[in-house]
Amino acid sequence: MHKDHKDLNENELSRIVFDCAVKVHKALGPGLLESAYVECLYYELVKFGLDVEKQKPLPLVYEDVKLEVGYRIDLMVNNKLIS
Repeated sequence: MHKDHKDLNENELSRIVFDCAVKVHKALGPGLLESAYVECLYYELVKFGLDVEKQKPLPLVYEDVKLEVGYRIDLMVNNKLIS
């Protein structure tokens, strides 16, 4: 494992997110609202030491105009991976 989680590439981050998501799903099981899984995954990723942002706004760019249309990223991990 890397000492500095900031240096992880997208493949390494994807593996960590996948493993944490499986852990959450095994613990909670199926059938809950998405928000419950997102909160638990957020908790696991932060506990792992990653930089995670929840509900990050994502504007839509059309031609030269940046439109704030309410898109939100569930989780942004280390500013590299959208989950």
